[in-house]
This record gives sequence, structure tokens and C-alpha cells, in this order.
Amino acid sequence: MSTQLQVVERCRVFLAEQQIAMGDAINIRHYTDWSNYKRIQPYAVLFPKNTEQVSQILSICNELKQAVVPQGGMTGVAGAGIANADEIVIALDKMHKIEEIDQYASTMTVQAGVTLEEVQNAARQAGLFFPVDVGGRGSCQIGGNIATNAGGLSVIRYGMMREHVLGIEVVLADGRVLNLMNKMIKNNAGYDLKQNFIGSEGTLGIVTRAVLKLSAPPSELSTCLCAFPDFLSAVHLLRRLQKNLTTPNAFEVMWDEYYQLSLSWMQNSSNPLTQSYPVYAIFDVEAPAESLENLLADMFETGEILDAVIAQNQAQAQQLWLIRETVPAEISSTGRPLCFDVSLPIGELGEFKEVCQARLDQHFPDLVSLFFGHIGDSNMHIILDLKHLPEDQLESVMTGIDEVVYGVVREFKGCISAEHGIGLLKRDYLHYSVDENTLNMMRQLKQLFDPNKILNPNKIFK
Repeated sequence: MSTQLQVVERCRVFLAEQQIAMGDAINIRHYTDWSNYKRIQPYAVLFPKNTEQVSQILSICNELKQAVVPQGGMTGVAGAGIANADEIVIALDKMHKIEEIDQYASTMTVQAGVTLEEVQNAARQAGLFFPVDVGGRGSCQIGGNIATNAGGLSVIRYGMMREHVLGIEVVLADGRVLNLMNKMIKNNAGYDLKQNFIGSEGTLGIVTRAVLKLSAPPSELSTCLCAFPDFLSAVHLLRRLQKNLTTPNAFEVMWDEYYQLSLSWMQNSSNPLTQSYPVYAIFDVEAPAESLENLLADMFETGEILDAVIAQNQAQAQQLWLIRETVPAEISSTGRPLCFDVSLPIGELGEFKEVCQARLDQHFPDLVSLFFGHIGDSNMHIILDLKHLPEDQLESVMTGIDEVVYGVVREFKGCISAEHGIGLLKRDYLHYSVDENTLNMMRQLKQLFDPNKILNPNKIFK
């Protein structure tokens, strides 16, 4: 009997038949994540209903030295949730309870399989606000958001997932349960062990429950689209907003190639501005309309803003945001996207874009590279559609593009991953952003928490 089958048979003692999927019973969504990097059917998918069952599964797997891959909503784009054919998946789908909303502490206690959208809606119904927001909100799960330290549109004002996790419950590779649940903002009792698991991509333990910090809902937002002669003018607007009004709830920059493609894909939509420009920014800000208009008028006078439109209602605001959101959604649904998320000092992002695009154009003249992203928090996204490439060329072209993009990131002393994690896709380039001493310390942490190397093996580093 194979090790994998031994695990499954021992798990049948405490898991119901519908909590075990094998062979054709495995839904194809467990084959790959949104990266579509590899499509592999795992040996089996187990669906625990509570922390105790996660603990029992891991205890058996650790004893038999069987590799395990935790999966959430599979909305990651770095391959961290992809399992090999000889690996067993632990899917958190059935752990989807919102256990408590504490109005006084402004916290929500949830199981790891609750989706981000469910958390957002529950907070809203309680008169509160959970600010982490990403495009896959309806599918991604809180456990995965924690495991990848999710970012999204609102990071510039509210911070990444790490800033919104007060406590977690996590199961270690050997089945031990760490109770790190906590509702207090101030808790200085020794090492803050939860930080080791936030952003660890399931390589150190499996998060099963969490205490999330909620915020007061934002006041009415003004949504604005501006056009600029260059990238640094967009940065100057951001700093003026922060100095004279407040930090925007979101601040997204797009270059013209991206902007024009988005307009061409939006149905029944025309350019809300008078013409095309080199660089655009769309942002939401809590500010009186008059104050915002005066600030923009000042920058019109200096020539730093060339054109602008302020949404007059929610429908117009949504239409403006569609310009930012259409391209990734369209390429994901109809193409074969290759996505990058990198970070650099904000003042160098414009120069980075020019250098990176020039090198991509030089080496891959038939591919269009699109630049955009959460520039306010130094995060740039690059997306290319590889759907027209022959299947036998995909791997070599993807590797070549990786080498170009991450090579430029290395030259600029930036980071190869701003918010998507490392997983499989960025593993071989991690040393571009992390020195050898730090990598060795990461490996020592892995050895401490998972000495048999059963948890999400070969993710982050080999």
C-alpha cells in the first residue's frame, strides 16, 4: 500500500466519505491556481471541518512523511497552492464559519475558509469595515489571504493583511495546535509568533482560525481620474493629497498602453478625458469636493495635471474604476496571462518602467507588456498575454520574460514580489531580493517548524 493510500485510509476513521476526494471525484479547481502555471491532479483532497481534523491529518502525514499542500480559494498567481500528483491537499472549504463579531473590540473571529467577501459583508452589516480588498474577493479565503499577506487596492491607507490580523490559530506540521488567538491591539507578551505564519504560504503551518481587526467605515469618497505628462507628476499629486487633504483610500496608476486597451475592451464606453496622455491615475479620497477641486486646479496651473474628471455619482465612479479593472479580468478570462508584481522605491518606478519595457520589447517584440498598479505603495504590476504562443514555446518564453523583468528589478534593488508571494513561479529569483544570510535564516525557520519538510514542499525555496 502506498504512503498516500495509507494516509487516506487512516483518515477515513474520522473523516466522512464526502470529506475525501480521489481520482475523478477531485474538482479541477484543485489542479491549479490563477497563474495556470501547471495543471496537476493531486493524489487526494481532504476537507476537514474543524481544527481537530486538520491536526489529525497532519499528525498522520508527518508520521508517514507524506507531503501536504494547503489550499484555499486558489486565487493565488504564484503557484503556491499547486500540488504534485503524489501529494495530498488539505482544502479549508468546509471551515467557513464566522464565529463572532465583537462590536466593542472591533474584531471578527473567523475560520480560515471564510471568503474575503463574506468578511467584508459581515463587517458592513455590523456597521464596521474590513479594508483588505482584492479582485478575487468572492473566491479567496481568509486563510489564504493570511498565508500570502494579501495586499490590494487599499494598502496605501490601511496596510496589508498583516496589519489586520490580531490573532491566529495554526496547526504545525506534526499536528500540534498553536493558540495565538488574541483580540488586543497591544499584546507584548514575548515573541509575536503569528508573524512567522503571515506570508509563509503554508510552508510553516496551516492557519485554521483568525481574529481580524475591523475599522470604522470610510466617509463618502470622491473618485477622480487624472492625466499627467509623466510619472513623477502623478507622485507629486499623491504627496499633495497626503499633505493637504488625506491619504487616499486607493491610488492606482496606468500607462497609456494599458489605458487604451482597457477602453477598447469596455462595452459602450468612451474616453472620459478629452484625449490620450502618457500617464493616468485613478484614486478614491475622503475629502470635500471643493477642496479636491482647488488642489487639482493648482496643479493644472503648473502643468503637472493635463486633464481630470471627478465622478459625480456612484455609477460614474464605478465606470472610472472599470478602466483599471478591465484588463486583468479580460486577460484572465480569455487569454493566458503572465503577471508580475514588483516593488521599488516610488521615485524610481517611472524609470524602471521605461527600462523594463525597452528590454521586453527588444527580446519579445511580438508581445505587448502592460504596466499599472498600486503605485502609492511602491507596487507595480506588469501583465502580458501569452495566449497566441504555441504550447511548446510557453515554458521557454515565460522563463525568458522572468529573467528580463527580475533582472531589471535586481538592478534597481527592488523586490521581486510586492504582494503575490513567491510560490513556485518566483522561487528561483528570490535571491535577487534576499541576501544569503537571510535566506539561510528562512531555511532554519522551515527546519524548526517542519523538520520532515511535509508542508507545501519546494515552495518559496527548494
